[in-house]
Amino acid sequence: MSHMPANATYLYIGAVVDELARSGVRNVCLCPGSRSTPLAITFARDPRFKVWVHLDERSAAFFALGLARTDRRPAAIVCTSGTAAANFMPAVVEALHGQIPLLVLTADRPPELRDCGAPQTIDQLRFYGAQVKWSVEMATPAASEDVLSYARATACRAVARALAAPPGPVHLNFPLREPLIPTEAPEEIPAGLSTLARHGREHAAPYVAIAFAPSAPPSAVVEGLVATFAARPRGLIVCGPMDEPELPRSLTALARSLGYPILAGPLSGLRRGDHDMRLVVDSYDALLRDESFVTVMAPQVVLRFGAMPTAKPLLQYLQRHATATQMLVGRAEPFDPTLRAAELIVADPSRLCEALVQHIDDRVNALAPAPEQPSSRDLQPWLETWLAAGDAARVALATTVDAMEETFEGRVFSELSSLLPDSANLVVGNSMPVRDLDTFFPKGGPPARILGNRGASGIDGVVSTALGVAAGSNFPTMLVLGDISFYHDMNGLLAARRHALSLVVVVIHNDGGGIFSFLPQAGPEARSEDWSFETLFGTPHGLDFQHAAALYGATYSSIGDWREFRHAVTNGMARGGLHIVVVPTDRARNVALHRRCWPAVSAAIAGILDGMEPDAARRRDREDD
Repeated sequence: MSHMPANATYLYIGAVVDELARSGVRNVCLCPGSRSTPLAITFARDPRFKVWVHLDERSAAFFALGLARTDRRPAAIVCTSGTAAANFMPAVVEALHGQIPLLVLTADRPPELRDCGAPQTIDQLRFYGAQVKWSVEMATPAASEDVLSYARATACRAVARALAAPPGPVHLNFPLREPLIPTEAPEEIPAGLSTLARHGREHAAPYVAIAFAPSAPPSAVVEGLVATFAARPRGLIVCGPMDEPELPRSLTALARSLGYPILAGPLSGLRRGDHDMRLVVDSYDALLRDESFVTVMAPQVVLRFGAMPTAKPLLQYLQRHATATQMLVGRAEPFDPTLRAAELIVADPSRLCEALVQHIDDRVNALAPAPEQPSSRDLQPWLETWLAAGDAARVALATTVDAMEETFEGRVFSELSSLLPDSANLVVGNSMPVRDLDTFFPKGGPPARILGNRGASGIDGVVSTALGVAAGSNFPTMLVLGDISFYHDMNGLLAARRHALSLVVVVIHNDGGGIFSFLPQAGPEARSEDWSFETLFGTPHGLDFQHAAALYGATYSSIGDWREFRHAVTNGMARGGLHIVVVPTDRARNVALHRRCWPAVSAAIAGILDGMEPDAARRRDREDD
C-alpha cells in the first residue's frame, strides 16, 4: 500500500481494503460523510482503485450496479452511518434479484454509542435483512494479530460470497471510534505484529484464495434430458434476462441439434452478435397475442434459460399449456414465476448445452423414437412454422410501424436497432420501455450489450445505472426510459458532469405513467365517481426536462419527427458528453397505435398455420386410427 497506517483503525481498515484489491475489486463509489472517513481516505490513497465520489447515496449505489454489470466483478459502495445506509436499499434489492455482485460497506457508531440518542445513529445490524446474501457486523478496529487476520479473511470471503452463484450483494457494517482521521498513534500498533497480518501474503495474493471450479453436468442428467427431448419433438427454448457471454454459440448449436426454435428476449444476449440467429424468434410477443397461433402451437417441452422474459403473452402461453414439460437451467437454483416447472437444473448453462450437443452427436442413431412415439418428421413442420410465423410477424410489425409518421413509442426501438454502433451498450428502463424493446427491437446487427434492471423491475436509479455502465465501458452507451423514471433519478445526472461521462438519454415523454393506460385501471369497468384515473395512475406532472438538461450541462433536443430523432441520437453518440433526447408522445394515442399492430400480425401469419393442427386434434386422430 502506498501509505502506511497511522493508528490501529487505519491499520485495520487498510487490511480490509488491501484484501478487496487483492481479490479483484477495482471500483468504489464513495458518498461524503464523517463516520466513514477511514474507509474513504484509505480507498482514496490506494492507486489500485478507481474512486467515484457521489453526493447522493441512492444514485451512487445504482451507479455501482452499472459498473458491476459492465466488468462482472464486485463494485463497492461506501457511506456514513444513519439514513445514508437506507438510501442504498433500492439498489441492494436490485443487486440481489438481478444477480449483480455488490459490496455494501456502511460505517456505524461503535457499540457504546448505540441506543443512547447519539446523533445519526440507527440500528444497522443486519440492516438489509433478506436482501443481501451475507451480512457481517465487523469487529471494532484493533491492531492485534487475530483481529487483522479476521479483517483480511472476512474481506476475501465477502468478495467470494458476492461472486458465488448466484452473484449478489454482501453487507459489511463497520463500527468505528474516533479519531476518524489518520492521526499518528504508533503506540496502538504492537511491534511484534507478523508481516502476514500487517501486510498480507506475498506476491499480492489474497489472504484467502477462494476458487470456483464449475463441474461438468453428470452424464445421467444429460442422458435423461436427451431422452426427454427425443420423445418430444415439439419443443421450445426460452431465454430471458441473463448475463452469459459464452452461451449464445453453445445454445444456438443445441437448438440446431434439437430442431427447437429459440424465443429470445432482448436482455438474453441472443438478439445481437455474431452467433447463428437463424433459429432465434424475436417476435413471439406479437405472435402469442394471436389466439389461433397459441391454440395450434402447443409445445410438449420447454427448456428455459435466464429469468422470465418480460412479455406477458409468453407467460400466459406457458400457463395455458401447463401439460408441457418445463425445465429451467441456471448456475444456481432458478426461479419459476409460472409455477409449472417439472425440473430445475443447476449447471453451467454453456457446459450443459455443449454436453447435450455432444451426446446427441454421439448417439444420433440411438435417438430414433419408438413406433408409438411421435414421428421425427413432426420436428420439421413445428420448427418451420415457428420460423415462418416469426419472420412474417416481424415484417408485419416493421411495415405497420414504419407507416406511423407520428412519434410512436414502439418505433423508438425499431429505429435504434439500426442506429446502435458496434459493441454499444443499450440500457432500457422498466415499465413500458422494456416491453416495447421486447416487441419492436429485432434480432440482427453487430454485437451490443442490452441491459436493464430487471431483478426487481423498479423505475428508480436507472439513470445512475446507465452512467455506471458508461463509466465502466469503452463503448458508446445509450439509455431509453420513461419520463417518470427519468424524474426519479435526475440526481444521477450529476455523475456525468463530475466524471466527464458520455451518455445519450432518450426520454419517452408521455407526461405520466404510460403503462397504466394498458391496464384494467384504465378500462371503463374500473371507472368510478369516487376516484380519477389521471390523478391516481396517469399522474401527469407537466415537467419540462429542458431545465434539467441546463442544470446538469447536457445537450437537449425535443424531436418532432424520426429524421430529427436519428440525427439527435447519432450526433450524440459521435460527439460524446451528456445528451438528453426527448420523444414527446400521447398516452391514449400510444395505446391505439399499439393495438393497430396486432391485427396486422394475425393477418400475416394466418396462412402459415394451415399445415399445423392443435394437439387435441392430433390426439383424436391417433385414437381414431
